[in-house]
Amino acid sequence: MPDVQIIDVSPRDGLQNEQVIVSSEKKRMLIEMLVKSNIRKIEATSFVHPLKVPQMADAEQVLKLCEELSEIELVALIPNLKGFQRAKQTKISEINWVTAATETFNYKNIGMSIEDNFAQFKQLVQESRTLNITICFSIAVSFGCPYEGKVSPVKVISLVERAIEAGANRIGIADTIGIATPKQVKELLTEVLHIAKSIPIAIHLHDTRGMGLANAYAALEAGVKIFETSASGIGGCPFAPGAAGNLATEDLVYMFERMGVKTGIDFEKLLDAADFAASLTSNRSLGRIRQVEKKRGSFG
Repeated sequence: MPDVQIIDVSPRDGLQNEQVIVSSEKKRMLIEMLVKSNIRKIEATSFVHPLKVPQMADAEQVLKLCEELSEIELVALIPNLKGFQRAKQTKISEINWVTAATETFNYKNIGMSIEDNFAQFKQLVQESRTLNITICFSIAVSFGCPYEGKVSPVKVISLVERAIEAGANRIGIADTIGIATPKQVKELLTEVLHIAKSIPIAIHLHDTRGMGLANAYAALEAGVKIFETSASGIGGCPFAPGAAGNLATEDLVYMFERMGVKTGIDFEKLLDAADFAASLTSNRSLGRIRQVEKKRGSFG
């Protein structure tokens, strides 16, 4: 059994900010390549308004194309109840409900207050259980906001407590603009894990300032076992000015495996997926290992 779980978000977070529309078939190809590398949970798409994020307008089609892929959990990001009404018509394993730790970012990202967003979240919990769909409650800008600056851990902790009480199956803590330091990550995640008890906690890291791997290590030290990353480090939030891509999946796998932390992922096949992911975006990918590794699959 792996020591940690890697959730790859490149088909969603990696591509959502890409201006050139990637075909549903190519998105499906990326997902299949990730599956071949033995990644078993993938955030495939999001049910957002097509005018706000045109890249995700084909959410239903992407999930339909992936129906025959076995032994995989497909996750879809959901910003509101309208998105949930669309998502529940598909064969998804988990919805990733996103709120933010600051009011300004919440309005910019999903067009409503934190309280209104949370009220909608509580409405869908029971129906999700009936449909056998698990729920991750993710908190964006948990360490810093492009509009309000530093975020108090108290705000994040309060949302964690409320989400667990409302029925979240998993909690996601996101460094949306890549501003966290290892000290901040370890301190916040230690407290979140203490509160959550048996509820799984995931960390979602962006590598904007080159701190992604250090922050992942800090999260691991705190006790986090679930990491959301993106093949080739592609991505960025359209509502977070200046936010670069995610922590590269291959970089994190390389570090963990060199440390003796088992991921269960086929590194050589992951590099193939990372190469393909990079080919789908016009932005510079952030993955570092691919740039220096000459012998494919080598941990030397």
